[in-house]
Amino acid sequence: MARLLAWLAGTLLVLGLAAGGLFLAALDSQPLVSRSATISPSSVAQARWLLQANDPRRLRSGEARRTAIPAALIDDGINYLATRFLHGRGTLAFNDGAAEIRLTVPAPVLPGAHFLNFSALLRESDGQPRIANARLGRLPLPVWLLEPALETGIRQAGFDREWQLARHALQELRFEPERQQVIVAYRWQPALLEQARSLAVTADELVRLRAAHEMLAALVAAQASGTRIPLTVLLAPLLTSEGSDQLAKRRAAIFVLAAYLSERNLASVIPEAASWPKARPTLPTLFGRVDSAQHFVISAALAAWAGEPIADAIGVYKELIDARHGSGFSFADLAADRAGTAFGELLIKQPARLDRLLQTPIADADLLPALTDFPEGMGERDFRRRFGGPGSPAYQQQAGEIECRLFALPLYQGLGKS
Repeated sequence: MARLLAWLAGTLLVLGLAAGGLFLAALDSQPLVSRSATISPSSVAQARWLLQANDPRRLRSGEARRTAIPAALIDDGINYLATRFLHGRGTLAFNDGAAEIRLTVPAPVLPGAHFLNFSALLRESDGQPRIANARLGRLPLPVWLLEPALETGIRQAGFDREWQLARHALQELRFEPERQQVIVAYRWQPALLEQARSLAVTADELVRLRAAHEMLAALVAAQASGTRIPLTVLLAPLLTSEGSDQLAKRRAAIFVLAAYLSERNLASVIPEAASWPKARPTLPTLFGRVDSAQHFVISAALAAWAGEPIADAIGVYKELIDARHGSGFSFADLAADRAGTAFGELLIKQPARLDRLLQTPIADADLLPALTDFPEGMGERDFRRRFGGPGSPAYQQQAGEIECRLFALPLYQGLGKS
């Protein structure tokens, strides 16, 4: 028995050393992908156009569609997912008529700078993307094992039906490096939309969303339609919650409030909401401005549900569109967007700080810096003349001033460094 135990211990030691050796061999001292988490406003515009052109609510069952997806949009999407879920970075690059996905994830458990770098080359085969080769650091990975492992992981995670539906709907996939785009042809299956909705909103989330909506309806029930009311009158009670699922309740509340301020019908994304009580329309304000309240709450919801880079990108995109077609570019609106994004980040990452805020009456100045001297109402020509674009020094100076004022507020101090 002693010899058997010694043999088992020795075998485990050898296997452990082998696994540790493979892990160390997979580590790199330099990241394969080095970039910021920023999402470009152009990607937001491209995503919006694609959704409008392929609105599933207007597609018939079995309808065949073909669309071109810009590589830059996929690239930003991969980087966003890697940032949000892996705390790393990602990118898409075309390579010899194929698409290569690259990921870098820091390895903080070891002293010094170490990174796990992963790359996979995808080629089209019979209308489906197939892994041609893959590497983890310096180690080549067996392609014959990767796709079965991926499918097993998807099945174990409970997404097998959605995966099979998507594969069945996909008719063609073609990489076009010369045009920097990916061509996708698919045959629409209505079950995809139902599955997407069930994944987006779980049964528990549906309960919390309904409770938040009913509270909002009760808060505005005594107001006359169109009445201007301070946003804080709604925000404080909606976010005041107790219990182990406090964070989830607050995310539900900020989502419902954003839908209310954007005048969106919740039933368009949550069919069950069609039977919920109607919330009387009012005009919540920040510093007396309806637009500031809208920008703040919608950005907060985006940050709480989708992540800060998306919220910031959508804010900049909207202002660029307003400069071209709407009320004009407004740094005051951008400040409200940025404050809302910081508030949504705080809601997720620092709930104790939000608890302290809710213990006393909330003032507008707690949420948002003064807006009076930020340039507003600039048409596209005037905006380009004065500030060039989002990357120009003049623009960055204004953006820096917004950040400086925002993170000087007690509520947000320290968030700008996280």
